[in-house]
Amino acid sequence: MSFPEHVYTLEEFRAARSALASGYKHELKISGSMKFRRKVRGILGLIELAGYLEFLRTYIREVKEVDGLGQLREADAAIWLSSLNLSNPVECARFVIQKALQMQAYLEGRPWYNLGELAATRGSIEFLHQLRRHLNDGRKKAQCEEAIRLWTEDRVT
Repeated sequence: MSFPEHVYTLEEFRAARSALASGYKHELKISGSMKFRRKVRGILGLIELAGYLEFLRTYIREVKEVDGLGQLREADAAIWLSSLNLSNPVECARFVIQKALQMQAYLEGRPWYNLGELAATRGSIEFLHQLRRHLNDGRKKAQCEEAIRLWTEDRVT
């Protein structure tokens, strides 16, 4: 069974869930400039190192370069990223996993927006812990530790 072109109508939603239940995985497409594609491949390398690439390919079909804010496009099973998202590869990998977790929640019929973002953020922090365990690069490991600290510290304002 194949994944529908869009996941917007009830029929498309059901087809997407059926495809995933039968083990469907996307061939991840990267759309954008050569520089963007190169940086995203590096980010995908981090995601693979942490053991999350198959998870990502389950829920996300495309990573697309855009001007503006990075976001999940549920109907397209796509993540939009800008050059601002790519400045820190570790944080970008965390963001991509957060959006994949939100897409998973969307397809499972759970909250994926607003309240769903909290669960997805928690899952993305677990991704950072996994990535940190597998990293040998001291600079990237430090970026991981900093991201974990920033996403888990209590803020009182």
